[in-house]
Amino acid sequence: MSFGYVLALADDALIAAQRLAEWTSRAPELEEDVALANIALDTLGQARLLLTYAGELEGAGRDEDDLAYLRDEREFRNCQLVELPNGDFAVTIVKLLCFATYQHELYSALRDSTDERLAAIATKAATETAYHVDHARLWTLRLGDGTDEAHRRMTDALGRIWPYTNDLFNGDWIDPALLADGTAVDPATLREPWMSTVDKVLTEATLSAPDDDWAPTGGRHGEHTEAMGYLLAEMQYLHRAHPGASW
Repeated sequence: MSFGYVLALADDALIAAQRLAEWTSRAPELEEDVALANIALDTLGQARLLLTYAGELEGAGRDEDDLAYLRDEREFRNCQLVELPNGDFAVTIVKLLCFATYQHELYSALRDSTDERLAAIATKAATETAYHVDHARLWTLRLGDGTDEAHRRMTDALGRIWPYTNDLFNGDWIDPALLADGTAVDPATLREPWMSTVDKVLTEATLSAPDDDWAPTGGRHGEHTEAMGYLLAEMQYLHRAHPGASW
C-alpha cells in the first residue's frame, strides 16, 4: 500500500469536513444546521481513519494530528474541489452533490480492495456517503425546481463548481502498481457511474451540467487554490499555537 494514495483520500475527507463544519450555526434552518454538522462529522471520521493508516504506512512516527495540523499547504494532496469556499447555500449543495457522489462511487469500489484495512474503511464510508448523496439530492431538487431565484443560484453554482469535478477522475498521481494489484481504484472508471447519478438528479431538478471549457488541476500534486491557505490557517492555528497541549 502507498502512503501517498491513502493520504490523498484522507486529505479529501479532512478538507471537505472543515468546509462543511463552517456551516455550523449558519445553515438556513435548524434541521439543516444539524444535518450538515453530522455529514461533516461522518467525513471527519473517514479522514481520521485514513490519516491514522497513512501515518502507519509512512513509518515516520506521525499520527493523525501531525498529518492534519503540521503540514504546509504544498504537502496536502486533496483535490481542489473540496477546498473551494462555501459560497452561498446553493454552492455548498452543488459541491456536496458532486463530491459525495464521487466519494460514494470510490468507497463502494474500494470495498473490494486487496488491502484489507482500506477495504474495511471503505465499507463503513460507503454507507455514510450514501446518506450524503441522498441529502444533497433532496436539496438539489428543492432548489433547482423551486423559485426562480433558487433556480438561478443553483445554475450559477453549477457554473462555478463543475470545472473542478474533472480532476476527480484524473489518475495520473496513482502508482500504477496499486491499480494492477487491486489495491487502488482507477478514478477514470468512476466517471460514468458518477455522471449517471449526478445527471439524473440535475435533470429531475430542471438543471443541466454546464459545458466544460476549462479543467483546473494540481491539487493531487500540492498545487492549490488561493482559498486553501486561509482554510489551513484557521484549521491549524490552535494546534500550532499550543504545541503539545492536551485536554
